[in-house]
Amino acid sequence: MARDWYETGAVEQLRRRTGVPGPATTVRVQDDEYDWVDLVSLGDLNVRDGHGAILTSLEWAFRILTPVDELITRAVDRNDEHHVNWSTVCWILTQRRSLETWSAVVAHRHDRDPAHRRFVVDYLRMWEFLETSPRFEKKESELLAAWSAEETDGEILAKVLDAFTDHDHPGQEAIGLRYCDHPDPRVRREVPYALSADSAPRTPAARAALRTLMRDPDAEVRLRACTASMRDDDLLSETTRALLLLIEDPDAVPRGAAVAALAGSRDRTPAVADALAGLLDEDNQLVRLEAAYGLALRDDPRTATAIERVGPLGDGLEHHHRASALWQWRWQKENSAAE
Repeated sequence: MARDWYETGAVEQLRRRTGVPGPATTVRVQDDEYDWVDLVSLGDLNVRDGHGAILTSLEWAFRILTPVDELITRAVDRNDEHHVNWSTVCWILTQRRSLETWSAVVAHRHDRDPAHRRFVVDYLRMWEFLETSPRFEKKESELLAAWSAEETDGEILAKVLDAFTDHDHPGQEAIGLRYCDHPDPRVRREVPYALSADSAPRTPAARAALRTLMRDPDAEVRLRACTASMRDDDLLSETTRALLLLIEDPDAVPRGAAVAALAGSRDRTPAVADALAGLLDEDNQLVRLEAAYGLALRDDPRTATAIERVGPLGDGLEHHHRASALWQWRWQKENSAAE
């Protein structure tokens, strides 16, 4: 039945059952916490058009090993990694834990259709969460190294680099240097992580590239370059200057992350403390919380006032780890005064 619904199509199946000749109504609905599916309506009948996912799940439940190529074609039919067909195929293929299946999936990285290549990246990321075998980890690392040197599509290259930099590979810095001036900002956003491996000392070329990325036109690139450089003493002053500029960015997302990075920075100069104190009148309570936390870390005399400026916490912020740090700072001050 699942195969019949999938191959015939939900609209045609409803038309056969209702006899209604008019067009069907299709709306996108959430299927679970992460994925979506089309809700198809015709006459007085409704059905969720996720039969590819149902079929895939049933095949695996009965250990019917559908060819990998057929499953991937089923997954990319909607060309959306958040559709239930895509996510279900990806999950089931990770359950088929054999070198044969793995090799058949990753062979699609050479496919001309970008959707097939995007699927391979998703598969590898999911596989990485589940597989602990050093043999497979080495194979995946080598595969991603080769792929990151060949991929030409900016979106997919960024995804490949994101997966690649989760591995400890000797070629990461060379790949990062290769793409530090890539025209797609999504690619440049991944470069700082390739230049921040802990397995070897950072080279002068990597530091020079990070300094360049801290001046990148894209705010997210600048932020990631700063984040990757936080523990590098040779880059601390440049990192601070870049973060001080980022906390003035009109985009709330990189701006908020920059405030958090600046608050936790090892830079204890008055310029940083003054910048954090200047954020205590912000409308965004999380920004005020991060600023107060940064002042508390520095045991700045303005910390008590900063905590008052944060105001009563709600919307889950009362459980934020920064709030706990402020409570601890206040408790220590009150108890030391009592002694």
